[in-house]
Amino acid sequence: MKKAFITGITGQDGSYLAELLLDKGYHVYGLTRRTSTQNFDRIKQIVHNPHLTLISGDLVDQNSLTFALKEIQPDEIYNLAAQSFVQASWEQPVLTGEFTGLGVTRVLEAMRLACPGAKFYQASSSEMFGKVQETPQKETTPFYPRSPYGVAKVYGHWITVNYRESYHLFAVSGILFNHESPRRGLEFVTRKISNGVARIKLGKQKYVELGNLEAKRDWGYAKDYVEAMWLMLQQNQPEDFVVATGETHSVKEFLQLACSAAGLTDWKKVYKHNPIFDRPAEVDMLRGDATKAREKLGWKPSVDFEGLVKLMVEAELQYESESNGQ
Repeated sequence: MKKAFITGITGQDGSYLAELLLDKGYHVYGLTRRTSTQNFDRIKQIVHNPHLTLISGDLVDQNSLTFALKEIQPDEIYNLAAQSFVQASWEQPVLTGEFTGLGVTRVLEAMRLACPGAKFYQASSSEMFGKVQETPQKETTPFYPRSPYGVAKVYGHWITVNYRESYHLFAVSGILFNHESPRRGLEFVTRKISNGVARIKLGKQKYVELGNLEAKRDWGYAKDYVEAMWLMLQQNQPEDFVVATGETHSVKEFLQLACSAAGLTDWKKVYKHNPIFDRPAEVDMLRGDATKAREKLGWKPSVDFEGLVKLMVEAELQYESESNGQ
């Protein structure tokens, strides 16, 4: 039985990846931070699986990482843990650098010391492109990050390249463009919209408060994207890949489609601009070129933009209908 180690297992991507790997016959080890209240909501359907083991540790604690990898001796390591909310990175830039940047180095160093034969995946981000230097963005496009989160991700990306080339480790980065699902955190714009329109439809709130409606993103389905992560570690040679749909849609389009899926006729009646959600430095438009992933990994998205919005809104309508909370 192959063994996989996942940091960030309780997040959106970590939970979907854990399910995928368990279905493929892996024993999955998930790193969780010790806190007074544990949130296992996203992994509740697998938390009692006998082939899932949760390990206590932290990306800021080198010893906990090295000890865990020494004990487990995993075949594959997926580093998905990060302070991943771009807006919060402006409010907590140092913390973002610790987790999202230096945390990568600590996992790589733990791997180098404890299990150098393992394969390592780093969750890079399209936010590294920021003020885009070319469109669409591909593996060779120069980075120009526009947030502390993007800067930290660039560090994580290049330290992964550095360890691969310096220590001959199998270490790769997936440059993933925005990927969403019903498991997205409520602070993210897509989930804020899908949850908001569902609550408006059910009479639980009046407006969805948003920042810049004109920002454009390449949005895909998270469940598709974790499959690309796994495929990267099944290759013979370590290479970095862009994972994207190749389509760009605005926040306004997401809101319009979400209203339509919820049966709300006029999106303007439910939208309210709140400048608190405007970024100090905006990333106006991202669109990825996943040609390399299609050709080398045989990967392609299974859910289109309209299908993603519909899927998210329907999940929220069901959740909010069953929930009495306001």
